[in-house]
Amino acid sequence: MKSFGEISWLDFPKIYCQTIKEEISSKGKEFILKVDENEFINYLIEKYRIEPLKILIESKQISEPRKFKERRIDMFGREYMSDAYHFTVTYYFEGYGGLFKVQSNPYTWSSYEINVNLSNQTVSYSFKIYKQDATEFNQTDSRCYSDAFANLNNVNKNVAEFNTSYEQKVSSMFLHEKASYQKENEFFAAINVKVDPSTESVFSPPTIKKKVITQPKIEKNKEFNSVPTMSQEMYDDVLKVIYDSGKSMEKKPALYKGKDEEGLGDQFLFITETRYIGTTATGETFNRGGKADIILKYANDGTNLFIAECKFWHGPSEYLKAISQLFDRYLTWRDSKVAVMIFVENKDFSNVLKTIKEETLNHDYFVKYKGDRGESSFSYDFHLKQDKDKIAQVEIMAFHFDKK
Repeated sequence: MKSFGEISWLDFPKIYCQTIKEEISSKGKEFILKVDENEFINYLIEKYRIEPLKILIESKQISEPRKFKERRIDMFGREYMSDAYHFTVTYYFEGYGGLFKVQSNPYTWSSYEINVNLSNQTVSYSFKIYKQDATEFNQTDSRCYSDAFANLNNVNKNVAEFNTSYEQKVSSMFLHEKASYQKENEFFAAINVKVDPSTESVFSPPTIKKKVITQPKIEKNKEFNSVPTMSQEMYDDVLKVIYDSGKSMEKKPALYKGKDEEGLGDQFLFITETRYIGTTATGETFNRGGKADIILKYANDGTNLFIAECKFWHGPSEYLKAISQLFDRYLTWRDSKVAVMIFVENKDFSNVLKTIKEETLNHDYFVKYKGDRGESSFSYDFHLKQDKDKIAQVEIMAFHFDKK
């Protein structure tokens, strides 16, 4: 797509707010009237908040060029065949990737064809040069970057202006929907239409993560359940943080050389303990019948939200024992979201990954393989030893900490 050239900023706020309205409307009358008002409004605010764009300059990656022949015409109008080199330059970015489509107000008439990957938070552009000349490469690259992101600051200024009244807009949209349902109920009451007066218990712990906010839910049964559990969104975020951190550590031997399982676990503990609001993260903590390497707890009452175990790879037999140890000694009936981090020192890392995927299926508690989160992160369902109907989500992550 052409950078910052598809949707006018004059139209974008209306389109964006319509998306929020549609989510509110989709919840229906029962949900809107019974959900905690402040909690749901805060959920909407955080989910749809537009974060300004920032290109992470230090993350720049240049692909290996694709070389090909191209027909060209010289200054005298004569055709000839020339070597051409096609490059793709990629950056990671922060913020709301949808802004790359928005034509800012005001707008600079500079643009360039870009590719935005929202799942990976990357933006890239391509160009070609006709000779192996570093100066020509740098000049062309600089010109493409400048054209591609010429309007980035302008659109961020538009976002800043939008955000000054954004929270009030979200609150007003919800309250307007709620008022319409309340008015409807009053009308029904006036003409003696029966409305179910029962009120279901709603329990939601305070927001416990900074980046992804769990949507509050209305429970179908009448029983009040005060035990908080980790949302799927937070579990996904924890796993992503750990996986990304482990891959980063692979490139920095000083972080893992000479460290035992506890020492390596502390590296991950440091990252998780500061990321989430309303939780505490502890290492080597007693839980049930042993010490778990990492436990993320709900701060108010100490309820376990997430448990992880760290192990060095010592072959398939020891690997399966590590899973058994986690389930047999550490997990209680209420622990349902866990991870096992495997630190591999073998040179043949690919073979170890293959073995892990094969052997996991043979474990006594294995229920289902759910897919890969990454090249060395695999998702499964296991059942508890003492209760085959109780399922725990298990992420197996392997990291290549080569001794070299």
